[in-house]
Amino acid sequence: MKHPTSSDWIARSLRSVWHPCTQMQHHEEVPLIAVSHGKGPWLVDHEGRRYLDAISSWWVNLFGHANPRINAALKDQLDRLEHAMLAGFTHEPVIELSERLAALTGHALGHAFYASDGASAVEIAMKMSFHAWRNAGYPAKQEFVCLQGSYHGETIGALSVTDVPLFKDAYGPLLRASTVVSAPDARNALEGESAQDVARRAIKEVQQLFEERGDKIAAIIVEPLVQCATGMAMYDPLYLELLRELCDQHHVHLIADEIAVGCGRTGTFFACEQAAIWPDFLCLSKGISGGYLPLSLVLTRDEIYQAFYSADITRGFLHSHSYTGNPLACRAALATLDIFEEDDVLNRNRELATKLTVALAPLAEHERARHFRQRGMIFAFDAVEPDKDRASTFSRRFFSTAVENELLLRPIGRTVYLMPPYVLDDEDVAGLAARTQKVFESVIAP
Repeated sequence: MKHPTSSDWIARSLRSVWHPCTQMQHHEEVPLIAVSHGKGPWLVDHEGRRYLDAISSWWVNLFGHANPRINAALKDQLDRLEHAMLAGFTHEPVIELSERLAALTGHALGHAFYASDGASAVEIAMKMSFHAWRNAGYPAKQEFVCLQGSYHGETIGALSVTDVPLFKDAYGPLLRASTVVSAPDARNALEGESAQDVARRAIKEVQQLFEERGDKIAAIIVEPLVQCATGMAMYDPLYLELLRELCDQHHVHLIADEIAVGCGRTGTFFACEQAAIWPDFLCLSKGISGGYLPLSLVLTRDEIYQAFYSADITRGFLHSHSYTGNPLACRAALATLDIFEEDDVLNRNRELATKLTVALAPLAEHERARHFRQRGMIFAFDAVEPDKDRASTFSRRFFSTAVENELLLRPIGRTVYLMPPYVLDDEDVAGLAARTQKVFESVIAP
């Protein structure tokens, strides 16, 4: 019996699957990659060609594909309980995961509310904020604020606090208006300014807005330290510290979208830790399950939980999702937390990040690269591409060339970024840096 080839699988996929974040016509020129299996940081197609997954399969994979410890935990859970509704029932994995996550915040946050994906977590946080203010007797607090260039998901509520025209403009008539304030992106530094100066300059706009409309604003939402989808825009922790102070002064909720930047990506388990603050709502997804299963959650402060605690059902938070707190996904997350503890991952990542930064030095100093930046296990730089037509196709050309060089890298516009899993060895580090440079030089060549 003839086994299907990569070409067979690709043809079948194009006939039956609508792929995400894709103009499908582009696949007439850029072929899909039909993945057969994965191992560690590598993905392998049906012909045995392999690709170093340098973006963790959209930022979800932490400890490599087919990780033996997460596999074992899931196999054990399969024989116990695959799913049970969480309304009126509970189970060990969801209880233990909620307890351990609360402990990681020093119990500043707790009572985890579960969903499946990052956008759903943002929707939950926004609804909780709005409803909590209503329950507390402040029904006028209905407005939301986001940062310039922010991205928080593509459901209707999440898209309303997203500021990326490519994703948002087509759906404008469906969206609730939000206020956009300047981002503290360190690349915006004027001559002689530091990243902290940029943060102070950006926070003044928030201060003015809160002074004018604080009684109408429910919450401001931010991605702490790194605004990922806008091109890995990084900023100083001081901004979060000052923002927390303003939110307290003006009674505005702070929502931290740690969907992409949590779980150790920025160097601490939660990015907010680097500013020594906690938000009112913290959204997690992506890496929390190790990249295995869809899982998202919102952690919040006890006073917000208490605002819903009542005999009156209309004061309850009635949001629901059939797979809320799925035992398999929660067990994968528990195995992920076990690896963090047992392998001292955060300290090991600091060593790994240093090695990668050193290996990437030739790119950081390249004449066609600008603003090389690094925060934890996130690395990025901006390509200089003077030709407008070539600049518009930079990302697709880079992706295709990277695939030819055994790399999975998918730039955001002209921003080349690396967000690899935490399991690279020295050979992987050297190969990733060398191949990234080779691909970059090939793509920018005349």
